[in-house]
Amino acid sequence: MTDIAFHFNAADKLAYGCRLLRKIYLRGAKVAVTAEPALLDQLDTLLWTFSAADFVPHCTAAAATPATLAFTPVVLAVSPAGYSEHGILVNLGLDLPAGFEGYDRLIEVVSLLPEDAQAGRSRWKHYAARGYSLKRHDLAQWATGTT
Repeated sequence: MTDIAFHFNAADKLAYGCRLLRKIYLRGAKVAVTAEPALLDQLDTLLWTFSAADFVPHCTAAAATPATLAFTPVVLAVSPAGYSEHGILVNLGLDLPAGFEGYDRLIEVVSLLPEDAQAGRSRWKHYAARGYSLKRHDLAQWATGTT
């Protein structure tokens, strides 16, 4: 069964996503990232510029060849179904990610925006109703050191 963790209260979802993907990459893991197309485009751009000292190798599923997809540690995909060999799925989007059940781990990133928080609560309820054990990581507490 997929391990599911919610990282919620992200002040800047894309900046947090970049730091999370860098951490996963530096640990040697492979990850697929899903969200709406416009958000993935913004993430793609930000991954090239968020840190002058770090590079997170990534590609977009729609533009990459099968060989590139196989060797790239971070794949950005509107539909993550079919990339479960990456092991970890990060959902930055509003919707329930297609095919999440095929991944070892799912990390849901939820921002402070009301629409995003409401969508996150709906996904939480969906997973809980199906018997998944859910982990919570309150990023607001982490940022202020009050965990």
